[in-house]
Amino acid sequence: MIMAVKPKEHHLVERMGWLRAAVLGANDGIISTASLILGVASAAASSEAALLAGIAGLTAGAMSMAAGEYVSVSSQADTERADLLREKDELAAAPVQEREELAQIYVGRGVEVTLARQVAFQLMAKDALGAHASDELGISAATSARPVQAALASALSFAIGAAAPLLLVAVTPGPYLRPAVATGSLLFLAVLGALGAQAGGATLLTPTIRVTFWGALAMAITTGIGALVGKIL
Repeated sequence: MIMAVKPKEHHLVERMGWLRAAVLGANDGIISTASLILGVASAAASSEAALLAGIAGLTAGAMSMAAGEYVSVSSQADTERADLLREKDELAAAPVQEREELAQIYVGRGVEVTLARQVAFQLMAKDALGAHASDELGISAATSARPVQAALASALSFAIGAAAPLLLVAVTPGPYLRPAVATGSLLFLAVLGALGAQAGGATLLTPTIRVTFWGALAMAITTGIGALVGKIL
């Protein structure tokens, strides 16, 4: 009897790297740009000044997100490389001890000792470093750091998120600018929270409420500070 080959499964954890960067970038783009626009508008500035501030915020924010994400994820990648090099040296110096260490990891997960040693032996015969990277260090292809991918995802998603409140400024008459930007940005944040939750396989309600609440708080504080500064000046 020939058994059917099960198709390769695709797990949501494979999206973790780019999804985290994309959601963070878009969320930051909406909140920071909308807050900046509302703060400037609350200081009795013109719509043109608010739009200019928003464009400057989009440009600076996208570059900052890309640079920050690249540096952060590069640090993670450096740590992973250092751990792999150290593990490679340990495998060359003491392969028997490393095989037993791997076997004990499987024993700790519930595998019988003899079987665990057989599994460790076979895995290390095929790819010793890969086996230790996955099961001892927790490094895999799905979760390994990708600095360039994370930086590009952050910059692009920030720009897309920041473009949303900028579009509201461009199409909204001056007297209605603040309520339109605030309401529209909160709606954008709610949609973003729902999309991020769906892409990550989570329930929709909690992430949507979370991102909307913190966005509203940030915009409210910035609006208050802008109004206060406007009165002083």
